Amino acid sequence: MHLVDQIKAKARTNQQTVVLPEGYDDRMVQAAGKIVADGLANIVLLGNEATLQAKAAELGVTLDGVTILEPAAAPQLEDYVAELVELRKKKGLTPEQARELLTAEDNLYFASMMVRKNDAGGAVAGAFNTTGDVLRAAFQVIGTAPGMKTVSSVFLMVTKNPDFGENGILLFADCAVNPNPDAKALAEIAVSTASSCKSFLGVDARVAMLSFSTKGSAKHEDADKVLDAMAMAKELNPQLQIDGELQADAALLPKVGEKKAPGSAVAGKANTLIFPDLDAGNIGYKLVERVAGAEAVGPIIQGLAKPVNDLSRGCSVDDIISVSAITAVQAQG
Repeated sequence: MHLVDQIKAKARTNQQTVVLPEGYDDRMVQAAGKIVADGLANIVLLGNEATLQAKAAELGVTLDGVTILEPAAAPQLEDYVAELVELRKKKGLTPEQARELLTAEDNLYFASMMVRKNDAGGAVAGAFNTTGDVLRAAFQVIGTAPGMKTVSSVFLMVTKNPDFGENGILLFADCAVNPNPDAKALAEIAVSTASSCKSFLGVDARVAMLSFSTKGSAKHEDADKVLDAMAMAKELNPQLQIDGELQADAALLPKVGEKKAPGSAVAGKANTLIFPDLDAGNIGYKLVERVAGAEAVGPIIQGLAKPVNDLSRGCSVDDIISVSAITAVQAQG
């Protein structure tokens, strides 16, 4: 079974509620009914009921089973206003400013508040709005997971070689969010990605902290950062299977791993690769995708207290459906 199909099957086993704030985007309207019909999640689509029903009719789709909610008329609005004021009181946010954010046309703050207050298990946006806008609302309203300060991303890389990772599937992080993470941020990315590995693949992560050096083969402050990050990651999660610093071949190939890092529980059999910076991660995943013909599923946002995922503005309806299923699985915990 294809990875996305596996994720969809898992989403169906314990249906969660996912909020789609961008009801003003045709693709979201088209996706909403399909997600519900396929049993992937309960959907809350934000917008005006009459407007959205008219749009659905125009597009030739049905919103049967979809909950439509207009933020400005929502019964929980005043509760959300009070919550946001309390959250942002150090910034001096007034009730009027909070109400303005929660009833803004983009619906991003309202959707994030729904997730914070458990009125939805997760949110999916970015078909219309920028990554910065989506993550800003999520960061300010939902915040990061306990013990974490770093929001990051992971790609599930489905390769054509079953010898790599878990039957050919590897996790790559961070490839989309943090340009130059320090050691602490890198450690948090490693711990978050290990958790994602367990959620999506159902197996324990074997985390390789990547570098141009393996076990001191080169001396440089960049390699030292990776070593420091590994030590911090072990403090954050003492049960974590993690090793570094490792070059990519030492992380992935058993013969090279045995030679360069003998006795390592990770070298040669890593399923989770943590890149030292965004240059390496972004270039790495695109090379594997384009040159090796791997499928890149993501980016999936991680490190938030509750799931919010960001789409490409060029996304398809199928992309929205897949990311909603991914979000639903994250919401299962």
